[in-house]
Parts: sequence; structure tokens; C-alpha cells
Amino acid sequence: MGEGIKRTIAFLFFLLAGIVLGSVVARLCEGVSFLSWLAYTMSVGLATDSPMLLDLIVFKLAFGFTLTVNPAQIICIIAALIVYNKTCRNL
Repeated sequence: MGEGIKRTIAFLFFLLAGIVLGSVVARLCEGVSFLSWLAYTMSVGLATDSPMLLDLIVFKLAFGFTLTVNPAQIICIIAALIVYNKTCRNL
């Protein structure tokens, strides 16, 4: 496997791990009074409950995309990228 492919796979792994870990941390902090700010969530995009619809009589095509971000995810993504830079220098 090439060096570039290994770095790309490692980068995607660390990025996904940061996103998932941030989501878990945000869920855990929802009920804690002094950490509830980590669970504040913003959503951007085309709502999936009322997507943009293209009706061509024969078939219907629906477009919907929602990006949800919270402070815990941002912190965990930054931490994951720092760990990626420190661990994957030699790939």
C-alpha cells in the first residue's frame, strides 16, 4: 500500500474518531450543569424532514443534507488532528 494512501486512511480514521468521540462527550455532558455548553448544537443545511424535491412524474428525487456540530466535536476533532500529526509523521 502506498504512503499517500496510508496517510489518507489514517487521517480519515482520526477525523471520524474525533467526530464520534465528540458526539459521545456531548451526550454525556447534556445533564451536567457546568458542562452543558459542550452539548449546544447547531444544524446547517437542507432539512431532511422537508427535503428539496424534484418530481419528474416517473420518479421523485429528494435532496437533503444536514450538518450538525457542537463544541465537544470541535474540541475532539482538533485533539484527534494533533494526535494524527504526532503519530503519523513516519507514514
